[in-house]
Amino acid sequence: MSTRLRRGLEFGLGLIILIGLIWFNNLPSSDQPTPSPNPSATIEISSRGLPSSTPQQATSRPRQTAVATAKPTTRPRQTVMPTAKPTTRPRPSPTVAPTARATRTPERDSAGLRYVAFGDLPIQAQATIRLIEQGGPFPYSKDGAIFNNREQILPSKPRGYYREYTVETPGSADRGARRIVAGDNGELYYTDDHYASFRRVRQ
Repeated sequence: MSTRLRRGLEFGLGLIILIGLIWFNNLPSSDQPTPSPNPSATIEISSRGLPSSTPQQATSRPRQTAVATAKPTTRPRQTVMPTAKPTTRPRPSPTVAPTARATRTPERDSAGLRYVAFGDLPIQAQATIRLIEQGGPFPYSKDGAIFNNREQILPSKPRGYYREYTVETPGSADRGARRIVAGDNGELYYTDDHYASFRRVRQ
């Protein structure tokens, strides 16, 4: 017998022994108790009303644990505050400021003589008026003499009511032609043409 044949027989014999052992181990043991029928198995009734011979499998389905779904939290109602309507301010009626009536300064006095402002007089005439208000002393001896108003240009008054005062004229060798005539009530008149015309000094 060749070596190859021998090895083949040995392998086959070993394989048979292995299969026999496996079969022997899988045989049911007579000592094991027969399983009792599953009490949970129920006879299903078919749709025709006949009992079904196949017992219901006792595979208990896993209970579906109902997960409590959280109810959507209701958002708090936004209290809409009533928007205050813009109060339209009443437009102030244009108050017409009481316009002070411009009291027009009269250009002439009651006798029709034109007025002249003190500041518009020559500085020599202003100096003479200051001396009159102070009561002197006067540079000329005839200052303060009675003015008779022979020309009747000034308002008619009793004799001695008016008095005349010299207004120096630069460059003149004598008293010149300029005068200030003062009345007893404080009126002042200026002439620069030796009584031919007069202007009343505004005070």
